[in-house]
Amino acid sequence: MDYSQFLYMREELSLIAVLLLLFLADLFMSPDAHKNGGKARLNTMLPVILMAIHTAINLIPGTAADAFGGMYHYVPMHTVIKSILNVGTLIVFLMAHEWMKREDTSFKQGEFYVLTLSTLFGMYLMISAGHFLMFFIGLETASIPMAALIAFDKYRHNSAEAGAKYILTALFSSALLLFGLSMIYGSAGTLYFDDLPAHIDGNPLQIMAFVFFFAGMAFKLSLVPFHLWTADVYEGAPSAVTAYLSVISKGSAAFVLLAVLIKVFAPMINDWQEVLYWVTIASITIANIFAVRQQNLKRLMAFSSISQAGYIMLGVIGGTAQGMTALVYYVLVYAAANLGVFAVITIVALRSQKFTLEDYAGLYKTNPKIAFLMTLSLFSLAGIPPFAGFFSKFFIFMAAFDAGFHLLVFIALVNTVISLYYYLLIVKAMYVTPSDNPIPTFRSDRCTKWGLALCTLGIIGLGIASIVYQSIDKLSFGI
Repeated sequence: MDYSQFLYMREELSLIAVLLLLFLADLFMSPDAHKNGGKARLNTMLPVILMAIHTAINLIPGTAADAFGGMYHYVPMHTVIKSILNVGTLIVFLMAHEWMKREDTSFKQGEFYVLTLSTLFGMYLMISAGHFLMFFIGLETASIPMAALIAFDKYRHNSAEAGAKYILTALFSSALLLFGLSMIYGSAGTLYFDDLPAHIDGNPLQIMAFVFFFAGMAFKLSLVPFHLWTADVYEGAPSAVTAYLSVISKGSAAFVLLAVLIKVFAPMINDWQEVLYWVTIASITIANIFAVRQQNLKRLMAFSSISQAGYIMLGVIGGTAQGMTALVYYVLVYAAANLGVFAVITIVALRSQKFTLEDYAGLYKTNPKIAFLMTLSLFSLAGIPPFAGFFSKFFIFMAAFDAGFHLLVFIALVNTVISLYYYLLIVKAMYVTPSDNPIPTFRSDRCTKWGLALCTLGIIGLGIASIVYQSIDKLSFGI
């Protein structure tokens, strides 16, 4: 065996090194704590530093290459999407810093970081898969530790219930997807992405295979009608885990779905475009309608994420390089804005245990900076200029419009107005609604401030720096 092939897996090897270092640090750090009946506590700055180093050394794309007989496929665009996931994970670690330092934790801090990086490693494998077996291994590597993360705070906030709901629905969705893959193999005789298009002719078995495959992926993206788990899981999971699930998991799944549709199911483009057309309309419309009715902020953001997944599908449906560029840019901007919202939700929950719209009434008077940063993030999610969210929506609408889906873009534009309404409900609560018992004034820890600063920089800077979109566009032709 040629072991030099492992060198093509630069990002994966670097992430494994970080994961092993954190595992060993958690295993051997503070051994005296156990002798005294306490718990060994990992230095929570160590994961942040290691993740920052991992992100920095993997920013520059390498040369396209295949490894392990084509099961692993690398192109420069993979570095871009993995770097977006790395930055998002780094912000989640910053958000979780104060939560990890609580004295009343019923868990070891190191477990959170090891599980999180394990899911990230699975997403890496999904992104770089050139074979459905590698893809499925990555999918399960990302999904199983995610269930443990959702149930992590098992004595608080219905976390155990949320974990049970997630793992049960994940099992069924994975079974459907695997059933679809077996049909693909039965009809084509291969599972290599590069070989499959020559054997795909749109026969009934292959149409059924695509339906099962798409159902499994739609669960990961929480698209309607595969979204019913989302609100309960988002509400029950710890806030930092909810942020990770809503951004990192969704971003990787969206990229992989588009890559597989372009590489494998290109001969069936008319079939899968019709499916995506109706799923996109349902996801955007139904999610926005239900979001308007929510009072719990985490449930509101859950339906917001379902709606945002629908917008992401506008970049997928055309199956073009322009759509790929718009999708990656949209995920990048969405990560900055959504993580900004969840950073505020996390710190407010830690200090006051408040989650509802009514609880946020008068937040501007007691914590004006937090309220202002929350407003910036919400405006970006809504697509209000001059924030980056406006440009990401413009590019993704343009990609779908240029692909010929004019009515779909119009429906999405109408739904953007609806989404603006429920985002403004949060702003109204913070700035206008009076409260007799507002959230008390508090100071954020340094890591939370750094996380909010990175999110704010993304919300403002990504809309100004056109070089970001142009750089992504140069790499979008080879996936």
